[in-house]
Amino acid sequence: MTTKNDVPIYKFISGLALSVGLLLLIPLIAMQFSDEVVWTLSDFIIAGTFLFGTGLTYKLITRKSGNVTYRIAIGFALFTWLFLLWVNGAVGIIGSENNPINLLYFGVIAVGIIGAIIARFQSNGLIYTMFAMAIAQALIAVVAILGGYHPNTESAIFEIITVNGFFIMLFIISALIFRFDVIKPLDTLEPQ
Repeated sequence: MTTKNDVPIYKFISGLALSVGLLLLIPLIAMQFSDEVVWTLSDFIIAGTFLFGTGLTYKLITRKSGNVTYRIAIGFALFTWLFLLWVNGAVGIIGSENNPINLLYFGVIAVGIIGAIIARFQSNGLIYTMFAMAIAQALIAVVAILGGYHPNTESAIFEIITVNGFFIMLFIISALIFRFDVIKPLDTLEPQ
């Protein structure tokens, strides 16, 4: 099986695995020089799985598309999902990573996966999926604030609004990129 650029899939997977390995060398080396970087074996396994899984997912979704805008939109959406998982797993979005309400953020990812499958990875449906993810993200923030799942300080509420607002913005930008793909893909624009 080959990809759109006639690169055998095994070569792509090998290159992806090598890239992930090189990225994981950064925290491994940092651990040698700083007591602030403390990763366990499970941290490396989870990070490697997230990075490799995201790269492979991108390739599998975009392998038959020559559409540049679609590839950018998929890449941006997957980066946002990865970033949400990474931040939530590393430090937690609400309180610490051990706060059980942070598990709800996996629901945002589930909305994305289910929506993408229902949309058959087509831009028209992915627009709605990204907006649904933004709404799910906002609902978690509302539940956290109204339910008192945060430290009782004004700064904690501000942090919840700010961090969730940031991810909501990323999901909306992703939806707008998919919308741009529906309106006028970059690869169909004629030079002036």
